[in-house]
Amino acid sequence: MPLPSPEEKNTNRLRKCFWEAIDEFTLIEPGDKIMVCLSGGKDSYTMLDLFLHVQSVRKNFEIIAVNLDQKQPDYPEHILPEYLTKLGVNFKIVEKDTYSIVIDKTPVGKTMCSLCSRLRRGNLYATAEEIGATKIALGHHREDVLETFFLNLFFSGKMEAMPAKYRTDDGKHVVIRPMVYCKENEIAAYAVQKNFPIIPCNLCGSQENMQRKLTKKMLSDWEVQYPDRKEVIYNALKNISPSHLFDTDLYDFKNLEHRVDELNQKDSPKAEEYIP
Repeated sequence: MPLPSPEEKNTNRLRKCFWEAIDEFTLIEPGDKIMVCLSGGKDSYTMLDLFLHVQSVRKNFEIIAVNLDQKQPDYPEHILPEYLTKLGVNFKIVEKDTYSIVIDKTPVGKTMCSLCSRLRRGNLYATAEEIGATKIALGHHREDVLETFFLNLFFSGKMEAMPAKYRTDDGKHVVIRPMVYCKENEIAAYAVQKNFPIIPCNLCGSQENMQRKLTKKMLSDWEVQYPDRKEVIYNALKNISPSHLFDTDLYDFKNLEHRVDELNQKDSPKAEEYIP
């Protein structure tokens, strides 16, 4: 029996990570109508492809791909309809000129991400309600989660990343991120392997000095100096000890003598052990 090729190994790893997130966080349930948000980038193409793989095994949920055409200049609006039609995937293209609003409202030299994201999110939520979607799927991957964690830590003063599953503040929608365990470099390789018709972003993606890009470089530099550093940090996000932090909403320090918390009885390494 021939050994699997590097491409097959990469495909298997991505599918395994995708399935792991789905099962661990119950991202798909029977009867779901999942709105797969498709931007035309490597991440969303990969997410759709992995969803189709899962659907070939579990046939008890529906997929509809949704693209928000934000009317950016020179946007090749024919690419996604042609690709999705050829693929035989149910889809909807939503045309909203958020580009003009972002350009008009963003001061010169400031990043456009925040406003662009809010407008895009609002339109996607409205579309999900319109089509009766039970879940909204976003294509964020492991590196997105790590970068968001450090951005919040460094610039917002809070320990928060990207959840794999959450309900919107108004309670109307459930948002899922089935690729949170997938590595960006493996997604990039998969996109090349599958020859996805990538549509580049010439709005926020073209701004070079965004803090997210600087955070990405920081993590990449760490990974070069200390291999598997990203994996260690990511594992830390799943291994939280509230009693060893300072959030009184998460841990009852006041009534400490009355509580027995077995979770926090486990041995943990002392900080001194990490000091060279």
